[in-house]
Amino acid sequence: MENSYSDSYKAAGVDVTAGYRAVELMKAHVARTMMPGVLGGIGGFGGLFEMDLSGMPHPVLCAGTDGVGTKLKLAFLMDKHDTVGIDCVAMCVNDIVCCGAKPLLFLDYIACGKNQPEKIASIVSGVAEGCVQAGCVLNGGETAEMPGFYDAEEYDLAGFSVGAVEKEKILNSENVCAGDVLIALPSSGVHSNGFSLVRKIFEVEKPGMLEQYSAELGKTLGETLLTPTKIYVKPALSVLEQGKVKSICHITGGGFYENIPRALPEGKRAVVEKEKLPVLPIFDLIAKVGKVPEHDMYNTFNMGVGMVLIVDPKEADSVLKLLKQNGEQGCCVVGRIEEGKKGVELC
Repeated sequence: MENSYSDSYKAAGVDVTAGYRAVELMKAHVARTMMPGVLGGIGGFGGLFEMDLSGMPHPVLCAGTDGVGTKLKLAFLMDKHDTVGIDCVAMCVNDIVCCGAKPLLFLDYIACGKNQPEKIASIVSGVAEGCVQAGCVLNGGETAEMPGFYDAEEYDLAGFSVGAVEKEKILNSENVCAGDVLIALPSSGVHSNGFSLVRKIFEVEKPGMLEQYSAELGKTLGETLLTPTKIYVKPALSVLEQGKVKSICHITGGGFYENIPRALPEGKRAVVEKEKLPVLPIFDLIAKVGKVPEHDMYNTFNMGVGMVLIVDPKEADSVLKLLKQNGEQGCCVVGRIEEGKKGVELC
């Protein structure tokens, strides 16, 4: 790359040499995600991955894509960029595991106003950490420097994941029956949804607002809000491998009312008992400060529940035990499935 530079392009705001520097800085982070199946390294035109299809006579690929959204504004304000990559991975891999698929690889896309190699490497360190947590490889990515489109200190972050599942093991909501129970996996916080409302409620751009310590939260508001999205892949796969789950939903934008029905067949409704939910203090604070009605809270935020598994009641105890063995503390039965119009009832 020694002859690859352009004074003319640099004068227009794009420094190609900064891009090469960023790649060099991120190589150590990418290396953490390497696993059998990876062919070649970063820097090529595409990421190559050789799938091990043993035990999968009818493999099906499953893909999911997402971004971090306006939660990035908090990263800009706090000048902390090493956790939003976890959010980006989580929003993709948590979705595809809802189909019963195991994530295999992830690719990211970073668009920025100015390529600052250390900042880009910090972002990628979070992406790599998310991939490690999900058990998949960071198989490539792209950094685009776009002066005049983004402010110099800002960027956007998105990505996608590809996984695989044996066709006969794809989760089918039609298997959900009246009497099945809902098991909640606790969230780590607000995760990566509802931040346009969060930022408005807390007026986060006011000087000192994010640095303000909250006794209710036990830390600063900024630290609480920037807590990365929990990745549920490994505990979810532990119960999927035992064939103990009928359906899964990832609680993201749209909260309970939009996401739980996606895991239900027609003619079945979910009844959720609110007093059993592990609602976190941040949600009480959002509701209080923003005067947000209860319905809107459950229709926007995860309310302390990041993922819901639907299982036969006879399997509930063994599923809870498996989840605990795989690091998921605080999981509990929070509701049941009944006959009725597809939807959710909170009681």
